[in-house]
Amino acid sequence: MEYKGYNAGPIDFDPEDNAFSGTVAGLRDVIHFEGSTARELKKAFRESIDSYLQFCAEKGQQPDRPFNGKILLRTDPELHRKAALRAAVEGISLSRWISRQIESAP
Repeated sequence: MEYKGYNAGPIDFDPEDNAFSGTVAGLRDVIHFEGSTARELKKAFRESIDSYLQFCAEKGQQPDRPFNGKILLRTDPELHRKAALRAAVEGISLSRWISRQIESAP
C-alpha cells in the first residue's frame, strides 16, 4: 500500500485477535496501523499517516520521509574510475550501474 509517498512495511496477521497489523516502511519514526479486514487495514494505514503528519505539524517538526532514491557516495578516486568505466562499457549511467550492483547483492 502507498499513500502520500509512504509505503506499508510488512503486514502480520494475529489469529488470536483476528487482526492484521503493520508499520510504515523506511522511517525512523514508527507509524503503526491495524484492521480486521483489508478495507479496515487500508483505512487505518491512511488515517495513521494523516495523524502522524498532523501531529508533526502541531509540534512544528518535519515529518520523517521515506527514502528518496538519492545516495551521496564518497569513495576512492580509483574505485570511482573503475565503476565509471564499467558503466560506460555496459552503456549505462554510473547511477544505473551502482543500482544494479546493489540489486544483485545477496
